[in-house]
Amino acid sequence: MSQSLQEKFAPLSICYGCGPANLKGLRIRSIDEGDEVVCEWTPEMHHHAFPGVLNGGIIGTLLDCHLNWTSAWHLMKKNNSMQLPCTVTAEYTIKMRKPTPMNTTLFLRAKLVEASEDRATIEGSLSANGIVTATARGIFVAVKEGHPAYHRW
Repeated sequence: MSQSLQEKFAPLSICYGCGPANLKGLRIRSIDEGDEVVCEWTPEMHHHAFPGVLNGGIIGTLLDCHLNWTSAWHLMKKNNSMQLPCTVTAEYTIKMRKPTPMNTTLFLRAKLVEASEDRATIEGSLSANGIVTATARGIFVAVKEGHPAYHRW
């Protein structure tokens, strides 16, 4: 199994969505696949909104964290850096396309749309059983010293 971006760059992160060190978190694993960053994730019973359907807040967290990691990864590559920048969400939108089922592995995909030196626009999707159930677009910014997220990983 490939090492995720989170495991490589932030093994001690406590983020609820993506922190490997948060034992009660979602612990997503974002994997670089060239132009895209992908993730497989399986819901647990306590992630329900109602019977058989994933909670919308969980969907938002999955997409927010996965797109954020995609932005950090692409900014690091764009700037030819060896250090991953600490990025935060400036804005993001999610469109719920269909109910997301609980009883299957879910797939997240994200890709860079545009980037400057310190910010990236990322688009992504969540799918189940080959059907896109949610899409997202966000702007993520690399923070500087003095910001609470600076060097959090």
